[in-house]
Amino acid sequence: MDKLQYATPEKAYLESRSLRRHARVLQLWALGVGAVISGDFFGWNFGLLEGGFGGMLAALGIMTLLFCGLCFSIAEMSPALPHTGGAYSFARTAMGPWAGYITGLAENMEYILTPAVIVVGVGGYLGSIFQTRPVWAPVWWLVCYGVFVAFNMAGVELSFRVSVVITICALAILALFFAGAIPRFDLHRWALEGGAWLPRGWAGVLRSLPFALWVYLGIEQLPLAAEESHDPARDMPRGMLLGLATLILFAFLTVILNAGIAPGATQVGRSDEPLFLGFRTIFGNGLQTKLLALFACTGLLASFHTIIYAYGRQIYSLSRAGYFPTWLSVTHARRQTPERALIVGSVLGFAAALAIQLAGQKSPVGAVLLNMAVFGAVIAYILQMASFIQLRRLFPLLARPYKSPLGVFGAGSAIAIAAITLLTLFMNRDYRLGVVGAAIWFLLGIAYFAVYGRKRLVLSPEEEFARRVRGA
Repeated sequence: MDKLQYATPEKAYLESRSLRRHARVLQLWALGVGAVISGDFFGWNFGLLEGGFGGMLAALGIMTLLFCGLCFSIAEMSPALPHTGGAYSFARTAMGPWAGYITGLAENMEYILTPAVIVVGVGGYLGSIFQTRPVWAPVWWLVCYGVFVAFNMAGVELSFRVSVVITICALAILALFFAGAIPRFDLHRWALEGGAWLPRGWAGVLRSLPFALWVYLGIEQLPLAAEESHDPARDMPRGMLLGLATLILFAFLTVILNAGIAPGATQVGRSDEPLFLGFRTIFGNGLQTKLLALFACTGLLASFHTIIYAYGRQIYSLSRAGYFPTWLSVTHARRQTPERALIVGSVLGFAAALAIQLAGQKSPVGAVLLNMAVFGAVIAYILQMASFIQLRRLFPLLARPYKSPLGVFGAGSAIAIAAITLLTLFMNRDYRLGVVGAAIWFLLGIAYFAVYGRKRLVLSPEEEFARRVRGA
């Protein structure tokens, strides 16, 4: 029984925090794919430096197994618990308020830091195209945050429309790259660079895991759209699994082909704009290549846009239930978008990127932020899969419109891989300081709930459903 005091919200409280239903399968597919597709344009390539081509490819295979277990499990839980809370809602129902908050806090860290990683990549591409100095990178970041927060504030219809368009554009750009790269592919000359498959052994595979995870990180955000989906019971599993299939195909093609053409895996691994290097190999260094690189930014912006959507809804949900300050969940009276949550999340993400930039880290800013985002992600994955197992065990009669064919075994395998990845984040001293910073952020968030947040909970839809199921 949950020994916490709840405030029962008045009708006006929930009315000022309402969302509008709009999404169907296409929009959910675009939201899932769009959230992740930036990983094929920037971020994954740092894994080539850690494990070589073979190590990165092995790490990608391991992460594919993790996300199969994760996505099938979420596809079962999301229509059974169709609330905007997503991961927090699953853990809250399965294991109580503390587990719900800690899961939500970990996912919150993931979603705030992920756009910060992406916007650093956007700055890298735009800086290369327009020949601006690195000191001007934060200006690119600020412009991107301003434009895409505005898109998300303008209404869910526009938000999903933008997501569909730029996701399809991003996939088209990647398909064009694949077509040009296949004739130039040379495994031994460029990917292996005349060396071994595992130049840094299995330790290199382990150090590559966070970067391999990056090509899938974010698809798990789909349940956050549950209250804006017309039929979450039918559409959520379809959108999730179609999105996963799309991402698996594009992830393997990107890693193999981008590393397997000139200038080679090592140079690609050091770059802030790996796909731009590939386009230069295919088309030369003229205006055409710069235009394609500019279009390639759509891949980064697709994820930037959709993850902004995600942290807006995630902050909104935790705020509506009182875990975060309740003023954050107030939505616009007409557009019904969580404007305050969107603005606060963007300020935190931009501040994190700027702080690392100004600290003068030797490691790339994007790589440091990526490891920090993965820290939050794998904790959230472990707790979501534990929630899946607990829901299966304690509530077998809970209505489940979709059931995962991988069951408890798939969830357990995902937990094991996520736990190993969490440990590997502390193996690389180049990024360890950022991960320690993320851990401190996480512990401070837990302290906030222990001292303040748990005394101010509100009986939101997620909380009401969880207390009803748990008999509390």
